Amino acid sequence: MFRISEAAALLGVSADTVRRWVDSGRLTAERDDHGHRIVAGRDLAAFARSQAVRDERGGATSSARNRLRGIVTEVVRDGVMAQVEIAAGPFRVVSLMSRESADDLGLEPGVVAVAVVKSTNVVVERPVA
Repeated sequence: MFRISEAAALLGVSADTVRRWVDSGRLTAERDDHGHRIVAGRDLAAFARSQAVRDERGGATSSARNRLRGIVTEVVRDGVMAQVEIAAGPFRVVSLMSRESADDLGLEPGVVAVAVVKSTNVVVERPVA
């Protein structure tokens, strides 16, 4: 079970937004013994899945499924390489690429970009409560 503020942090929105979703019936919540609204983990996961943008490829096909849309916050270029940082909701994604690629994509702070991740090795951690 997640408090409204926890659900908001996980979804990358404000607690007020989560309350509006609950009030409108888009997200199911219950009341705990103290009268606070709480959301079941399964309900939150189903809602998050339903809200996820599935296709930001503009019609292109790809086997990569992990797409994090965000805003470029920093680009550091040298003679050959570039380091690009994207803020995607509460997440920071850093990519190293050729300077030519960064230039061709027009990557600069303030530009919207999508970090596409495909990996055979993804570590999943569960935070200690």
